[in-house]
Amino acid sequence: MSLVKKTQRIRIRLKSFDSRIIDKATEEIVNTAKRTGALLKGPIPLPNSKKQFTILTSPHKHKDAREQYQLNVHSRMVDILNPDSVTVDALMQLNLAAGVNVNISVDEMGKEEKA
Repeated sequence: MSLVKKTQRIRIRLKSFDSRIIDKATEEIVNTAKRTGALLKGPIPLPNSKKQFTILTSPHKHKDAREQYQLNVHSRMVDILNPDSVTVDALMQLNLAAGVNVNISVDEMGKEEKA
């Protein structure tokens, strides 16, 4: 006979163009979770995505005259395991910087235990 033990997980993904802002926001989330006594994994730095744009500077000819711009998106991930209502309320009260995109998902994970 096997028992399924379900645990709840909150996964928070952060994205920003500025690495300092995202590190500060991640630190606020981690400090809030630790203060309420929740178990957490992270912060986990995810790979940065780079977008490059090439623009012609001359309107008619001089095809070789170009400007190149690059946009870096920094990402972090934090997992909070078995959150209680105090942790969720504290996370809802956080005011993060305007340049940080926050994506929150709640999952239930099941582990099988043999009895």
